Amino acid sequence: MAEVKLHGFWYSPFTWRVVWTLKQKGISYDYTEEDRFNKSAQLLKYNPVHKLVPVLVHAEKPICESMVIVEYIDEIWPQNPLLPADPYERALARFWVKYSDDMISTIAALYRSSTSEELEKAIEKVREHLRIVEDNCFGDEKKFFGGDIINIVDLALGSVANCLLVMEDIFEVKIVEAEKFLRLNSWFNNFRDVPVIAKNLPDHENIVVFLKSLREKIFASS
Repeated sequence: MAEVKLHGFWYSPFTWRVVWTLKQKGISYDYTEEDRFNKSAQLLKYNPVHKLVPVLVHAEKPICESMVIVEYIDEIWPQNPLLPADPYERALARFWVKYSDDMISTIAALYRSSTSEELEKAIEKVREHLRIVEDNCFGDEKKFFGGDIINIVDLALGSVANCLLVMEDIFEVKIVEAEKFLRLNSWFNNFRDVPVIAKNLPDHENIVVFLKSLREKIFASS
C-alpha cells in the first residue's frame, strides 16, 4: 500500500495542482478517481466538512484543499521547492495564490452563464482579473512568476489558464487574447513546455466534451 494517496476528479483544476506538485517532487502515489455524483465512503470519511476533492492522504492522515495540500507537500518533501525562502516573497506568492483561487470562482460563474448578456459580463470580469495578473505578475525578464523555475504561483495560475482554454472552446470565444495579454500568453506557453507539466496536462478535448455535456445536464434539470 502506498504511503501517499490522492482522491480527485480528472477534470478538476484543483486536482491538477496537486498532481503537478507530486510529479514536480517525484513522489509516487496511488490515485483514486472520484465520481462527483457518487462520492466514495473514503472521500466522505477523509473530508467530512466539504466532501470535496482533492484530498491527499499521507500515512493515513488526510489533508484537504488544493493549495493547503501543495504547501504541505512542499514542507514534507523539500526537493524542488515551490515556496520562496524569503518571507516577503513567500507572502507575496501566497497573495497571488489566493488571487488565483478568486479567479477560478469567477470562471465558475462564467461556466454557469445562461444568456449572452450574462456570458459577456462574465468574460469581462475574467478579463479584469487577467489584466491585473498581466500587469503585476510577469516582468519582461521573468520566464515564470518566481524567475527561471516554476513555483507555487505558477501551479495555481496554471490551473486557471488551463480552465480558460476549456471555456474558450465551450463558448467558442477567445478570452485570453494574445495581443492584449502578451506576457500572460508567453508565460503559459513556458509553463506548458515544462516537461513535468506537459506530460501531466489533462486531455483538453475530453474535458471540453465532458463539461459541455455536464453544463447541458445542469441547465436541463434546473
